[in-house]
Amino acid sequence: MGLTVLDAGVVIAFLDASDVHHAVAAKALRDARDRGDEFVIPVSAYADCLVSPSRSGPAAIATVDGFLDGLPARVEPATRVIGAAAASLRGAHGPSLRLPDALVVATAIVLAADRVITADARWPPFAVSVEVLRNHA
Repeated sequence: MGLTVLDAGVVIAFLDASDVHHAVAAKALRDARDRGDEFVIPVSAYADCLVSPSRSGPAAIATVDGFLDGLPARVEPATRVIGAAAASLRGAHGPSLRLPDALVVATAIVLAADRVITADARWPPFAVSVEVLRNHA
């Protein structure tokens, strides 16, 4: 049992069967649930997940919320401590780490998560385990 923080790309890939990472996202979530992990999605990643559905209306947003409720995953607010940690990460890694990504990693670090699952293979190493979705051909 542990704590897994989800990046937006994982949720987006899971909900879109045509996404290149759909199958590996489903497997990563299933594996984490089988371990008994608790799931958290930072509010910044949650907002990112809702960008496309918001163009389609309330039913599409409800699909995202229904998925997160069923997982279950809680939405973690951005606090002053998380904001400061994200700023420190950005300062340390410069332009190679975008602020939305820094907020996800900072959330994981502040919450002492066991891992972050992401589809973004460009992240540098951090003080938290990062599991990158990889398709195996």
